[in-house]
Amino acid sequence: MKRVVVKVGTHVLSDQNRLSKERMSNLVEFLVALMEKYEVILVSSAAIAAGYSKLKIDKGILNNRQALAAIGQPFLMEAYNKILSKHKKLGAQVLITAQDFDSRKKTKHAKNLINTLLANDILPIINENDATAIDEIVFGDNDQLSAHAAFHFEADLLIILSDIDGYYDKDPRKNSDAKLNLNINSIKEEELHAPCLPGFTFATGGIVTKLKAADFLLKKNLSMFMASGFDLRDAYSFAIDDKHVGGTLFSNKKGLN
Repeated sequence: MKRVVVKVGTHVLSDQNRLSKERMSNLVEFLVALMEKYEVILVSSAAIAAGYSKLKIDKGILNNRQALAAIGQPFLMEAYNKILSKHKKLGAQVLITAQDFDSRKKTKHAKNLINTLLANDILPIINENDATAIDEIVFGDNDQLSAHAAFHFEADLLIILSDIDGYYDKDPRKNSDAKLNLNINSIKEEELHAPCLPGFTFATGGIVTKLKAADFLLKKNLSMFMASGFDLRDAYSFAIDDKHVGGTLFSNKKGLN
């Protein structure tokens, strides 16, 4: 059975400073459908956003962001498992940092854990350990973490669900004539060094972090698909129906074949 990593961003999972139950429900429905065909690993942001819904403190202060992550992570997992239980599924929390992949021993232990969870039809839900991983909060993002998870946990595809519904030839928010790139097989160096401009108060990434994730996987001969997390029709079409209607596929191959 092929293995897929799905990454979802904070902007998709939260609305008006709290978790969006509707979007989370839609996401879980997609994941459950995906689990009928593939082994599925979820990389989920939004711990800090979940924490802020419980404690209104200044998010601009690092210690506060750590505290919010510590508060929010249990609530995030509770929300996932409440929805998963309706589908008779169970999610398991896996907190990790990019630094863990620098250690062969830690990577092996993490891979064994992931394999055991998948063998028992449990959804691994990975998030950065933001409560202690200071550098990850300031400089990192789950786009990079998900790309490394896809590689080290031997997935065939990374699906990034975002407020960005694909990679355009120019910024679609500023240019009405912007065209969506359905397929990308290489990324130019200058595209990887453009300013990171996250469009949401809790977000730590932007299009550049997604391009870096795609570039990392392309160099490993792996694929990444980026589509909207607000409207999952393109994700369903690509991952469930094997039809590439929208979204951008970064790959030297086609689909999951």
